[in-house]
Amino acid sequence: MDMLLVSMPCGCEMLLWLMLQNLLHVIHKFKLALFSCGFVLLCYSSGLTDKKCVPCNLKELRPMSEDSAQTLMPQVPEWNLVNDGGVMKLRRSWTVRTFSKGLDFFRIVSVLAESEGHHPDLHLVDWNNVTIEIWTHAVGGLTENDFILAAKIDKLDVLDLLRRKPSD
Repeated sequence: MDMLLVSMPCGCEMLLWLMLQNLLHVIHKFKLALFSCGFVLLCYSSGLTDKKCVPCNLKELRPMSEDSAQTLMPQVPEWNLVNDGGVMKLRRSWTVRTFSKGLDFFRIVSVLAESEGHHPDLHLVDWNNVTIEIWTHAVGGLTENDFILAAKIDKLDVLDLLRRKPSD
């Protein structure tokens, strides 16, 4: 979380406080704290869900190392880091209520994937086991895009589609 400390002349801090509260009421990723000494603390959340995937055709985009991936794993704790034939991927599975709920699940994920311009592999196995694998195909491994997408998938409202608690 990034922070900005602003000092105001006596008497102005309450006006600034009210203006910032009104402005930031719409933008939920900011938090404010007002101190009696006239300081306003503005905090900005810069987590994965606040980021946007970058185009995969950027020349400087490279697959991250396993160590780099491990440092991001705590931000997507429901996902597994897997090595699939030398390609690092993120994988997570869910059990859905019915076959059609699995397809509904995929539709919800596909809307997010389209908006991010980053597309996971979606698997519906048997009739109710959903697995998502994410990696950046263009670079043959993981990039921050994959973690951004995984974090955003975790925030989707899909509980009504699930048969039971999500599984690994």
